[in-house]
Amino acid sequence: MQIPFSSSERSSLGVEWELQLVDRETRELTAGATEILEEIRPEGAEEHPKAKHELLQSTVEVITGVCTTVEEATADLAGTVAEVAAAADRRGLGLLCAGTHPFTDWQTQLISPKERYLQLVERMQWLARRLQIFGVHVHVGVRSPDKAMPIVNALTQYVPHFLALSASSPFWVGCDTGLASARSKVFEGMPTAGLPMQLADWAGFETYMETLISTGSIESVREVWWDIRPHPGFGTVELRICDGLPTLEEIGVVAAFSQCLVEQFDGQLDRGYTLPTPPEWVLRENKWRAVRYGLDADVIVDEKGTVRPVRQAILDLAEDLTPVARRLGCEAELAGVERVLAVGASYQRQRAAALAAGGDLRAVVDGLLAELRDGLPTTGPATDPDGPVPGPAACAGGHAA
Repeated sequence: MQIPFSSSERSSLGVEWELQLVDRETRELTAGATEILEEIRPEGAEEHPKAKHELLQSTVEVITGVCTTVEEATADLAGTVAEVAAAADRRGLGLLCAGTHPFTDWQTQLISPKERYLQLVERMQWLARRLQIFGVHVHVGVRSPDKAMPIVNALTQYVPHFLALSASSPFWVGCDTGLASARSKVFEGMPTAGLPMQLADWAGFETYMETLISTGSIESVREVWWDIRPHPGFGTVELRICDGLPTLEEIGVVAAFSQCLVEQFDGQLDRGYTLPTPPEWVLRENKWRAVRYGLDADVIVDEKGTVRPVRQAILDLAEDLTPVARRLGCEAELAGVERVLAVGASYQRQRAAALAAGGDLRAVVDGLLAELRDGLPTTGPATDPDGPVPGPAACAGGHAA
């Protein structure tokens, strides 16, 4: 089975941002995507070119065109978000983004009226119906299919970096999960989600996809939802690991890391280097540590079991990539990682908001609405809870021995 790869300009950039629609009074996730997308659809067009349906009718996905720089990508997103926000506001709805909604029950949500999503739910049943999760996906252009899988494999060592920075889903259906990224574990329930298969080359990718299709596991390559995957149609490597990010500043940071890493690996391949493929056990353990502890995780950095704080690993990586960022014009966005670390990742800010409100998760929604509107806070939370928030946000469970 041959899978054509539409080679892209080196390190071109595209970003997808999944936004939640919430009722401003109840703060619940609320259907409205169909009406909003119809209102902003250009006359004569079948759909808006940069605002799309997602699985749930309470979600609008905004996407960029093919961009050259991170600055161009974030400006592109901002323009579309302004259109969506105005149409949402006329319906009493607000926009926010986080990996999960803090308290809406997924069983109350309506599926979007598109055949693709209806078929997905029919096939996956409960696994698909509970996908009340939201992410940010970054595409970076690759010039040759021969480079795609080596770059995917090499990028996997940075899964904990991306996940810790973006973790924004500590709450699920009204309770504190004790995780930094509950979204990651919900999504891993899908049979073709999670860490990518370690395939050596494009021929191996084609063979694997052929096996999945011929055995009826999937119908198309689009149904493989790895944390990092090649996207043949776009000619990109797509990083799907990130939780939904509340602000454009945070999107700029992860987009800069993504673009710089792919650019660096692309150049190393040109110089004849063999890119690393980390051991699978290290990848799985490091992802779990980022899921559980976020920016407080200690990650494994070699096969001997050496560990270091992921926070320091992120700062060191930013320093190493600064020359690449300077060439790509995203040095300022990459440097923004220091501000994110200073104010805390979204899961930390959400927990602090819940704690300050006595566990009332409506305060978390209000904070997320304000962040999408106003940007990243200037200061970090006064309190930094590292575990489940007490009060109404606490999960019911068994007692410790």
